[in-house]
Formats: sequence, C-alpha cells, structure tokens
Amino acid sequence: MTTLVKKILVKGDIILKTGLHIGGTNSSLNIGGPDKFVVRNPLTNKPYIPGSSLKGKMRSLIELVDGTITPDNRGGNGPTKNPQTRAGNLFGTVGDNQQPSRLIVRDAELYSISGFDEFKNTDLPFTETKTEVSIDRVTAAANPRTFERVPAGASFKMGMILNVFSSDDEAQLTETLKEALKLLQDDYLGGHGSRGYGQIEISNLSFEERDKTFYEKE
Repeated sequence: MTTLVKKILVKGDIILKTGLHIGGTNSSLNIGGPDKFVVRNPLTNKPYIPGSSLKGKMRSLIELVDGTITPDNRGGNGPTKNPQTRAGNLFGTVGDNQQPSRLIVRDAELYSISGFDEFKNTDLPFTETKTEVSIDRVTAAANPRTFERVPAGASFKMGMILNVFSSDDEAQLTETLKEALKLLQDDYLGGHGSRGYGQIEISNLSFEERDKTFYEKE
C-alpha cells in the first residue's frame, strides 16, 4: 500500500521585473477605464497570482522541454495523460491513467514591507494602466486598448506543498520542481509575455521537510 512519507513546504518571493497581467472579471468596467482588468481578492481589492496560473505555466514549460504535450480531440494541444512522464508524475494526470497531483500550489498574495507605500502613486489601487495600439495592416486604422497591470517591483508570497509517497522518486520530483521554477524565470507569467509582460524573479526560495512524526506531535 502506498503511504504518505512526507510533505515538503516550498516557499519564496515572486518579484515582478516587468508589469504582470493575469486577467480577472470586467464586471466593474467603467467608461474610460481599462479594457482588461487583473484578478483581485474581492475582500481586500489586492491583486494576486492564482495558484492555477502558476502551476499551469510550470507544467507547460516542463512538457515543452520534454516534448510530452499531447494533441487533444479538438485539434489543439493538452497536458500529457502519461503518469510516467516528469510532468505527469509531478503535476498529475487525468483519464484512464489518472494520477493525483503531487504538488499543491497556493494563491500568491501581494505583500509589502513598507505598508504598500510604493503603490500610492499608481493609476488604480495597487496597479498601473498601460495603453497599447494595434494597427490594422490593411486599413491602417488604429485600435487603442488599455490593460491593467501589477507594476514592476511588486512582490508576492509563493507557497507550495510537495507530497512525497512511498512509491515516489523524491529526488526526481524535487529536481523537476526546481527546474520548472528556473524555466519560469526565463519565460513569463500571465498574459502578453511576448510583448514584455510577466517577467519574474524568485528569491528566498526554501524547502522545509515535514515527515509523519511532525504531525503526530501534540
């Protein structure tokens, strides 16, 4: 029987090198405001990085490196369904060969040591607006559009939990996760990365192991 051996708590800081746009709802769209909003915590109004965005990007980068992206039935590409691949082993698979994900990725919350003083001059609470213009190559007509972004220099608290079972290759799981984090820093997070958005740096990275004796203590 496969048993849970340990949990590895992975922590770090995500620091934006360029503006970040991870899209949220446009339900509060105002005349003259941005066309595309960022996702925010509705209770605090602070932007955050969804764990699904972070996990999905890391998975896709590992699959690109290993060449394990699988064509889907709609003519596009999807995640691998083979649990024997590195991506399938760490991030899980669905379908006939279903395997639970070994990695839990928390939402990354915006934080500041200075009490958010660095955001006092931003266009919107904690964010900036960036206007871009697309040009129709036939008519030469201009189509301006405005994006909301979390500005460069903002920091988010990253948190993940790596579950290691008795049947797992712990070294491979850990190395795959570290590789994914390295790849992410030389790629981008969120949308519009080819236009300069979403460059990040990960600092203060730490791994804390907790075996079953930790949880058995009072």
